[in-house]
Amino acid sequence: MTDTDRVPPEILTAVGAKHRALWALGDYPAVATEVIPALGPVLVEAAGVRPGDRVLDVGAGSGNAAIPAALAGGQVVAADLTPELFDAGRALAAARGAQLTWAEADAHALPYDDGAFDTVLSCVGVMFAPFHQTAADELVRVTRPGGTIGLVAWTPAGFIGQMFAAMKPYAPAPPPGAQPPPLWGDEEHVRTLLGDRVTDVRAEVRSLPVTRFATGTEFREFFKAAYGPTIAVYRNVAGDAARTAELDGTLLDLAARFQGLDGTMGWEYLLLTARRT
Repeated sequence: MTDTDRVPPEILTAVGAKHRALWALGDYPAVATEVIPALGPVLVEAAGVRPGDRVLDVGAGSGNAAIPAALAGGQVVAADLTPELFDAGRALAAARGAQLTWAEADAHALPYDDGAFDTVLSCVGVMFAPFHQTAADELVRVTRPGGTIGLVAWTPAGFIGQMFAAMKPYAPAPPPGAQPPPLWGDEEHVRTLLGDRVTDVRAEVRSLPVTRFATGTEFREFFKAAYGPTIAVYRNVAGDAARTAELDGTLLDLAARFQGLDGTMGWEYLLLTARRT
């Protein structure tokens, strides 16, 4: 039984609306271009995108993976639940000479035919669709037999996984049946989601060097201003000065655990590719 068997369509619609609003907060394109720009090219290379390949980037945001895939010669659709991110993506694509299509789409219900794409990618995108099995089923469904699925997701033990764990006590309650995003960074969880519908699974845990923040305070203030999930958590406790101060301290402590003397952080992620059977 899949999530769509258990979760009523009206719940998926309501959750989608909330997530669209969440990711429209702040300035996610700044996160993508200033903090994690290297992730997209890594994923495109690992997935082996070739000229002429039909490519879908799920949870594309402002094009971290979609733009490099287009530059590699792919016929790319950048799909995201939050079209407010597309203007920044179009500007980035134009500046780099990339041509691609931007489309509003929910990872839980992709508006594409079975087997429509040679390569389906998601770079820290689909991991935030809260009903994991439903999203995984859609990734597999729109990939042609023999096609490639390529994923990058933050691990539970890495910096972003630990950030979400640290913010959880201050966050609104998730919808019933939702699973934590960093589970997509656990290889066994992803293998279970994809099941026997894929073969040739290759998985590797890597660390992304993040040099954007000189201090923990700089990291915290940037994420409070730019990163939708962090903004939402602060809004949830905005009426409680003590809780807000606790959250401030929690994020500083987290940064201190991961930040070296030169300010560099290592953000751990799972890189996984598989072939549709």
